[in-house]
Amino acid sequence: MTNTNDRITGSVLGARIDALSWNAALDRLLSWAHRRESRYVTICNVHVVVSASQDADYRAIINGSDMATPDGAPVAWMLRRQGFAGQPRISGPDVMWALCERAAAEDLPIYCYGSTDATLARLEARLRAAFPSLKLTMGSPPFRELTPEEDVAAVERINASGAGIVFVGLGCPKQERWMAAHRGRVNAVMIGVGAAFDFHAGTVQRAPAWMRDNGLEWLHRLLSEPRRLWKRYLVTNTLFIVGAARQLLGK
Repeated sequence: MTNTNDRITGSVLGARIDALSWNAALDRLLSWAHRRESRYVTICNVHVVVSASQDADYRAIINGSDMATPDGAPVAWMLRRQGFAGQPRISGPDVMWALCERAAAEDLPIYCYGSTDATLARLEARLRAAFPSLKLTMGSPPFRELTPEEDVAAVERINASGAGIVFVGLGCPKQERWMAAHRGRVNAVMIGVGAAFDFHAGTVQRAPAWMRDNGLEWLHRLLSEPRRLWKRYLVTNTLFIVGAARQLLGK
């Protein structure tokens, strides 16, 4: 357990994960956002913590984030095993939806950065229907590394939008690396939300609530996209189980 600067964190395979309630997480994020503080937030599922355990540079990015939430039942379970009783999952799609609701009520503009124009168009329609007063801007970068000039222009567009929250949907690990590189440049709280754009746009079906509540969201995704995801889940889930066992046994 670590307690620094009002943060209480645990460790999951070497990744520093915040132990906090839903309300505490949302209130902290919105407080930063209203002050336009340049911060980044990582949403850490099994894939993220396993990747961090194998890549020191990526682990430094996760551990250097201003908040790292336990996305995924196994990650939340590991925190509970460290004494954080009742620690819930705090997942990317749920964080995004809850913050959009609060941002609409509190007149806080948001920005969605990532994915494709087609997905963003569907996402924008869904968000405007759900939250008519929400101020939002969309930006789809090219699927390649931006030139320095393009990157400057992207940052200028984000800052000019007045957004207090930037949802980043570039996928792991690209989105975490992008956020870390842009802290101090983007005048907002950047939150890496992974597949949340696709879930909320309806281009990818999310697991039903009962599967999410019982730690089976990974299985739903695997069954939905077996050819693309079978290796990822077979390898990462196995590595997580081995790493978690070693951590809990003190080896």
